Amino acid sequence: MQLSDLDLHLLGQCAILAAYQAGQLIARHAAREVAVNTKAGGASLAAQVVTEVDHLSQDAIMRVLLPTCAHYDLALLSEESPDDRTRLAKDYFWCIDPLDGTLPFIEGVPGYSVAIALVARDGTPAIGVVYDPLTQTLYSAVAGQGAWRNRQRLPARPSSPILTFVTDKSFADDPLYAATLPELERIAAELGYAKTELKLQGGAALNACLALQTPACYFKYPKPQVGGGSIWDYAATACLFREAGAPFSDMRGRPLALNPEGSTYLNHCGVLYCSDGGIAERVLALYRRLSG
Repeated sequence: MQLSDLDLHLLGQCAILAAYQAGQLIARHAAREVAVNTKAGGASLAAQVVTEVDHLSQDAIMRVLLPTCAHYDLALLSEESPDDRTRLAKDYFWCIDPLDGTLPFIEGVPGYSVAIALVARDGTPAIGVVYDPLTQTLYSAVAGQGAWRNRQRLPARPSSPILTFVTDKSFADDPLYAATLPELERIAAELGYAKTELKLQGGAALNACLALQTPACYFKYPKPQVGGGSIWDYAATACLFREAGAPFSDMRGRPLALNPEGSTYLNHCGVLYCSDGGIAERVLALYRRLSG
């Protein structure tokens, strides 16, 4: 099946509807006490926690997207369901994180969202939708049709004297943490920013989206421990950045592998999303230098 055989506009609207419905469900549960469980996953707590809301959100998404799977012969990969690996055989698959940032959701802090993508078998993202139920902000992109934040076309980044770097809380325990901090300040100064800010927070999708709104860089260094986010954490934002013309890659500057044959985790390669190429070039060079 070729991309031209798909009704991308219709599928994009289906993804938006699914994200809205799941987001509204999440918002209704945000102020309530929810049951928290653990699951097999990565080495970090963020990869292991799961709530009833994750599953309810997934159910809401499935009710919208499953009919499209039958009609267009699409595979499906979702965080809260086993990977049946049909994504490796079908031409396209839905890639879903029904509640990205479960840990922030549990803690009652911003950073959680719904992330839905349509990905080709070769790993190219064709549709990307991220919905923030807390601020009711929708990020959406369809191949060849641009990227949008609500009704505003991206990129539309306001200028700022501050260059923001954002990554997970676990970065504070990374062996390269101490060496990285002064280097981030140096990068900001080289690029003409008056100040740098480092945010350690959860929610991969919204962390990446920050770099579409203000001068920013979302990065995750490679690490040996299983985790580092999965392809459902990055597929939707990969489409957004691709359509916005903003750089994204792994930490070696290679394209993100969004349909790997093996593990869906990206701890072995890391991720990088940046507002512009100048920031990306310097952060990639920094990691090469620090990692040897």
